[in-house]
Amino acid sequence: MYEIKIVVPITTELRLEEHTDAMSDATANVSAMTITTGPESIEGSCDEAYAVPGTIKACIEAERQGADAIVIDCMGDPGVDAAREVVSIPVVGPSRTAMYVAASLGHNFGVITMLESALPLFDDMARLYGMHDRVACCRHIDIPVLELADDAERLTKALLAESVLAVEEDRADVLILGCTGMFGIAGALREGLADRGITGVPVVDPTPMAVEFAKGLVKVGLTHSRKAYAPPREKVICGYELA
Repeated sequence: MYEIKIVVPITTELRLEEHTDAMSDATANVSAMTITTGPESIEGSCDEAYAVPGTIKACIEAERQGADAIVIDCMGDPGVDAAREVVSIPVVGPSRTAMYVAASLGHNFGVITMLESALPLFDDMARLYGMHDRVACCRHIDIPVLELADDAERLTKALLAESVLAVEEDRADVLILGCTGMFGIAGALREGLADRGITGVPVVDPTPMAVEFAKGLVKVGLTHSRKAYAPPREKVICGYELA
């Protein structure tokens, strides 16, 4: 059985067991760990920068504990490239995965994220991943990350309002949930869209999509290229204990 480790790049202790249980199956056990140093949530570039050292350390620890693949559970994909340099097992970012999947399901896609402060992150990632010309829109619902799980009805209503605009005004073919804290809401969002007469629009839930991609990489024996992600040379790094 494969071991897929979800590294949650924030220090907030979340109730993750029900999510990891839902993603585990006969072929793979999915478990999660949070970082011990970093921000309580990620809502912009500064938060993301603070999260990276702890994320790298957690990825090294996950590989040493026997993980077969890692998913970094944030739509900013913080530390994915850096972690790939220091571990040999696959490291998957949900944002890159979701964008590539969405682009394969339609001509373009819309991202519905939490706060306006996150919009520049998605613009930068879309350019980096070669997806910028496939982005129909990036909208936000004005709910902070740590409040997303407080009220499912409020979250669904806010996502639905922006999703309708993304499809009807921005002509998005596919929708991406723009925060991994929105885990599990895709089904309710599809139902809400159907009630509005909008059918046939896929909604990509990034975390389970990334986990399934990680499982697939392990199954076929693929990991990241050492030409692209060469291990760093040994050197003194002051103030950090990453190894």
